[in-house]
Amino acid sequence: MRDFVLVKLTDEEFDDFSARHPQGNFQQTSAMGRLRAAQGIDVEYLALKEGEKIVAAALFETHRSRFSIFAAIHDGPMCDYHDTEALTFFMDALKRHAKAEGASQLEITPESPYRLRDTNGASLPDDQNGAPDNKLIEQLEAIGFTHGGFTVGYTAVPRWRYLKDLTGVTDEKSLLKSYDKRTQWSVKRAQSMGVHVRELSDDELGVFARIERQTAERRSFEYRGEAYFHRFKEAFGSKAHFMVAEIRIDEYMADMTAKREALSAKVAALTAKNAERPTTKTERQLGEETRNLAAAEKRLNEAAEFAKDGDVLPAAASLFVEHPREVIYLFSGSVERYKPFYASALIQHDAMLHFCVEHGLSRYNFYGIDGVFDDPDDEGRGVLEFKQGFNGYVEELPGEFVLPVKPVAYAMKQFAHKLLSR
Repeated sequence: MRDFVLVKLTDEEFDDFSARHPQGNFQQTSAMGRLRAAQGIDVEYLALKEGEKIVAAALFETHRSRFSIFAAIHDGPMCDYHDTEALTFFMDALKRHAKAEGASQLEITPESPYRLRDTNGASLPDDQNGAPDNKLIEQLEAIGFTHGGFTVGYTAVPRWRYLKDLTGVTDEKSLLKSYDKRTQWSVKRAQSMGVHVRELSDDELGVFARIERQTAERRSFEYRGEAYFHRFKEAFGSKAHFMVAEIRIDEYMADMTAKREALSAKVAALTAKNAERPTTKTERQLGEETRNLAAAEKRLNEAAEFAKDGDVLPAAASLFVEHPREVIYLFSGSVERYKPFYASALIQHDAMLHFCVEHGLSRYNFYGIDGVFDDPDDEGRGVLEFKQGFNGYVEELPGEFVLPVKPVAYAMKQFAHKLLSR
């Protein structure tokens, strides 16, 4: 008979376990605990000990409202879902704890992958973790959990993730080469157009919030508000990076002016050469460079219009979160007017380079996609194609599981939910 006991961990003990566990993630850290607590949620760090060794742990949340109480573990618990004895003991202990807190149910979303897929959503071979982990589902259902199903679509805790493996990428050159051709071009184009990426200071988070709000309004998703981003930064500290990609108009105009002058000189030389001795080759070159000159003139005129907005123009912003296991791209927004500057591609490239490659971290998590790969009209198509441009893979998670803690209260809550959803 194995010797198990449920214990509470300190912040430091919990973070140490999360850092070492293969399912460790930013949702399962004391930083997230501080953020949840600031939102009025009761948080505890509960763990399963076998002898003196911690074998499982979870950030346990108790959500209380006027109408209901429920317990939740986001992207967890961190445990071996194939160890029947340990899993059963741990979940039974968590159920008892949830009941003692007055919860009607316990909701979990395991971080353990259900299966891995390629960039287009096709299952990888079994020896590359492409086989479905049906045992995890069977184990949890045997304990009494109800599986929410293999859903698609965006959810608060994404069931579908897009990731990039940076193993073997050692510098910016090899990083850039790992993208598809279109994304390589976008990054280089942004770099040539006076776009620079920097981290926002705490008192500049309004810049991030404004871009995020504009994007939320344009794409019809929930905007969390500037106060939330300040709380996030306060909770995560140096592990949260609010980054902005800015267009330096004077730099862009100087570069475009130099290009226009060079092209103008080239066109003049080809015109003179063709007038003196016309050839098919010279005429072709003259036509090509004349078109290039016209394009440069057009871009310079457009830059003059953008210059009316200011000298430095925030074009895109993103929030990245560091965890010892990975870097997560969590939130982002962009200014539609500055889309031709490809700032969103550059900000991803910069994050991968400075937060992962330079620190030897191989796992970059683009986070949520909606899991739809075969519908060009799907609302998440643009997000998917943008992330696919960086050449990664898909991690399909098992999704949500619910364990009734107080069956009568749980049944009443489900009935009320059905009535409200009619």
